[in-house]
Amino acid sequence: MKLESEIKQVGFPQDNVYAKLSDLSNLSAVKEKFDDPSAQEQLKQHLGEDKMNKVKENLQSLAFDSDSVSMNIDPVGNIAIKIIERQPAKCIKFESTNSPIKFNLWIQMLPVTDSTSKMKLTVDADVPFFLKGMIEKPLKEGINKLADMLSSMPYE
Repeated sequence: MKLESEIKQVGFPQDNVYAKLSDLSNLSAVKEKFDDPSAQEQLKQHLGEDKMNKVKENLQSLAFDSDSVSMNIDPVGNIAIKIIERQPAKCIKFESTNSPIKFNLWIQMLPVTDSTSKMKLTVDADVPFFLKGMIEKPLKEGINKLADMLSSMPYE
């Protein structure tokens, strides 16, 4: 099953976006930002306290290096992905290495102007036929939320 996110505008140049996303150790900024009380309050208002606490729990298990990232997601367990291909300033391809469902993820970037760009995420998941109906909508929502988060990150 192949799903694509909406195309998201990014207020930074394509090269900046690629440089940050192609090195997964940059995710430390996401983890650090979540420690900020104002970020937690904003997330709590958006998600509610229970879901915010679950996100906080999941972020505590976030582990990464320059090529891979893993996180414990309840009730699924530990999920890990690694970068399998980098096309400088254009595309980063990922593959699941520890997941109940095998999947690939692409982050594609295109320039809009010298100082802005746009991105689209694509997921190709090996979902059994009988699960497609249950998983398609939450997966589509998840990929759009991930695209929202990635498009709003600071790429300075």
